[in-house]
Formats: sequence, C-alpha cells, structure tokens
Amino acid sequence: MSPLLEMTGVRKRYGGVQALDGAALTAVRGEVHALLGPNGSGKSTLDKTLAGTVVPDSGEIRIDGAAARIGGPRDAHALGVAAVYQQLSIVGDLTVTQNVVLGLEPARRWGFLDHRAARARAAAALDRFAAAFPGGLPLDRPAGSLGPGEQQIVEVAKALARGPRILVLDEATASLHKEQVAVLFDVVRELRASGVLVVFTSHRLDEVFALCDRATVLRNGRTVGTVELAATDEAELVRLMVGDAPRRSGAPAAAARPSPSAGAAATLEVRGLTTERLRDVGFTVRAGEVLGLGGLQGQGQSELLLALFGAARVTAGEALLDGRPLPLTSPAGAARAGVALVPGDRGRQGMFAARPIQENLSLASMHRRARLRLALGAAAERRAARSMVERLGIKIGSLADPVSTLSGGNQQKVVIGKWLLDRPRVVLLDDPTKGVDVAAKEEIYAIVRGLADDGVVVILNSSDNRELTELSDRVLVLFEGAVAEELSAAAITEKRLVAGALRLTPGESP
Repeated sequence: MSPLLEMTGVRKRYGGVQALDGAALTAVRGEVHALLGPNGSGKSTLDKTLAGTVVPDSGEIRIDGAAARIGGPRDAHALGVAAVYQQLSIVGDLTVTQNVVLGLEPARRWGFLDHRAARARAAAALDRFAAAFPGGLPLDRPAGSLGPGEQQIVEVAKALARGPRILVLDEATASLHKEQVAVLFDVVRELRASGVLVVFTSHRLDEVFALCDRATVLRNGRTVGTVELAATDEAELVRLMVGDAPRRSGAPAAAARPSPSAGAAATLEVRGLTTERLRDVGFTVRAGEVLGLGGLQGQGQSELLLALFGAARVTAGEALLDGRPLPLTSPAGAARAGVALVPGDRGRQGMFAARPIQENLSLASMHRRARLRLALGAAAERRAARSMVERLGIKIGSLADPVSTLSGGNQQKVVIGKWLLDRPRVVLLDDPTKGVDVAAKEEIYAIVRGLADDGVVVILNSSDNRELTELSDRVLVLFEGAVAEELSAAAITEKRLVAGALRLTPGESP
C-alpha cells in the first residue's frame, strides 16, 4: 500500500535546542500509527509540524504522494489534517456547540450564523462520544464548566468536525479516565476502519499496544526505527526510546527506604475538610512522608489538593501545619505558610509559557522576598535559576528561552523547580508525570524521594497505580469525595488500589 503520509529530513531548532534533527515518519491510510520517544525527542514538534502550528527549518512533507506546503493550521486543514493536543484550545466562555464549530460556523444568507445548523453539526460530531457524557450531550453548556476529561473529548470532536484524512492525537488521553479512554478508542477504531490515518502519541505503552498497528520511535530529534507492534514487546520499545544506557534512579523506592516514625508528631493535620466535591476528609501526614491519593480519577483527589492550597471554597473543616491553622482561603496565604502546588494542567496553571525559563523559575519565591523586603538582583536570579536547572537536570538551551520551547518533562521540572527555590514544607503534586516519558518519570520520582528525604511532606495524586505503589508510604483511596480506604506499607499493591477504587473487598476480582 502506498503511503498516505511521508515526512523526511524534518529539522527544527529553538534557540540552542535542536528539537528535530532529520526526523522521518511514513504511515498509510487506515492505520493507527504510534509516535513514541522520551521527552525532548521531538514527538510534539513533529506533530505540530504536520498540523501547521510549527514551521520546520527544513524537510519535506508529502500527502498522497504530492508535496505538501504547510505554513500554518489553515494549510493543514485544507489538506485534511486535524490535531488534538494535551494542552487544550477550548474557549471556556463559549458553549460546547460554539467550540466544536469554531472556524466552521455555518451561515445563512447575509452572513448570519445558522444556529440550528451549528447545533446539528456539533451534535453529529459529539454523538459518537455520547457514552462519555452520562448526563447527555452538553451542547448548550459553557465548555469551561466541564471536567478536564469532558473538555478533552470536546476537543477531539472539534477536530473530527473537520472530517480529517489524518488525525493527530498528541497525549490526548492524558486527562481522560478509564471509561473515557475506552470511548475514544472505539471512535479511533471506527476512524481506522473508514480509512483515516491516526497518528497517536502517548507515554502509556499499554494504550499503544492496545490501539496501534505500528510505532515510529524518535530519540534526540531523530527517527531510530519503526516497528510492527504485534511483533514487538514493551522492553524493545523502551530500549529504542532510551537507548542502551542504564535507567536513572535517584533513590530507592518508598518500600525500600526508611518510613517516617509512626510516633513522630504530625506535620500536617486535616480535619473534616468539606467542599463542593469533598466530604469530611481527615488525615495526618508526618515530615518526610509521601501520602498518595488513589481511586478512580475525578473522585476528589485534585479538589483536595486545591483546597489545601486555598484554591477551592472550603465550607467546613480545617488544616493545621505544625499545630497552627493553615490558611485555606487563598493560594497566597497557603504559599506564605509553606505550601506549594504543582497543578495538573502545567500549561495553563503552572507556568507562563511565553516567558523566559529564568523568570518562570524565580516567580514563586518573589512573595517571600517581597515580605522580607529583599531585592533580587539579575545576577542572583540567574544563579538561583541555574542552580535549579542543574539540580533537577533540566535540559535547556538558554535561561532566556521561553519555557514553551522545552519538552513536556522539562517544563514539568521547571514547574516543580520554581517551588523548590522557596523551600516549602508541604508539596502537593497533581499527577506530576502526566504526559511524561519513561526516563523523565524516573527523574521526577527521584525529585519526590529527595523531597521526602529532606523532611518535606509530599501529597501525591496520581492516575498511575504503579506510581503510587512505587512512591507512597501510605495511600488514601478516595471515592465520591470521601476517604474510602487507607493503605500502608505492604498493603499498597496495584490489586488493592484497584479494589479500593471500585469499592471491592480484597478477595473480589476487580
């Protein structure tokens, strides 16, 4: 079968970083083709080159054998290419219908919008995802009122409304829960059967093997191989992605390192915490302890972190840090008290994408310096930022480069690093390795263990049960906003986490 898509010799440089160095990708119609590689390998840049949001320095793209000149998204759309990214382009104040038809608005005579036709078009695009919206299609609701997973589904429907021949899904499952992923995969299989080429980028290898036909692997901006997934195992894919170098690990797993003494005084005490989503949540955490939050996603884990950071309206309950009341009414108050939050959406909530790396790293410590009336000179700011870059192994070209030029894993380390300069007592991590590759995960794990070794309280929400078993001293399993079960030590297993999330007894089969 002749290729539908051929990308050869694609190069792109951002300042001092060579994002693509002659990358290539060849795929045929009617297949789901995985694009894999560690963070910084160039996956997203290659996706964006195809979608027209990045213009390469050199290289060739051919679609159906003809040279394709893609100078922007409009050119890509004209060639039948649509893309969905982990960082959404949803306009929160517009309705779901308005978001889905944005740029495709049907008009009546004299140019007025045909609202009935727009709604019908949006309904047709979303109907195949109906199972992901238990309350019915939210056509007339503001898109910003939907949960992260529902917004991601709307983003996919928005792309499908264009009727693409090539659909790029770049970490499109990162914010979806298990049931939503299943719905999306059913739709992708329908698209494959109709002859659409789907380019699928994900760090979840179980998803890649469940959905994809072939995989192309990038490393350091270069294509290192394309494999048939039916004849390949996970170990081979990881070897291609990270090479033959040994995997890095900064410290032993939680089960192997000494746990905080059970008799030690509690550093953080939470009593009866209640919000719109949380119900009477209470627990204690000691210095140097990693407390995991498990359960099905959307059961209140993120809301708990936001509440502790003063970013959710608390209607009842309190939190004490070292025996003193923790302000729960504003993020500024929580930060002054020594609480740091690494949010789940790093692009919109954790950084200023267009601003320099140095500025992003130093922002969080500004409030402490202002309170102490300390000036931060340019040279001191550079030294502090450079020290954090070296400490966390952040791969950059220059501190002056926009943080958006970094890979997802390196962006996440910047978001974490900005808080470490402020020396927090409590670090709240909301799915910190979402959209992060195998090697970068190991580096973030080492950061978490290092924080605990330094006596910091770490509260970790993760959608990856293996991550919770690897890092946590204890795990609170949440269900419908309440703590359903607490697991510790040897009881923290994937089976127990799944059973707890599904409200099964340990003997039942999940």
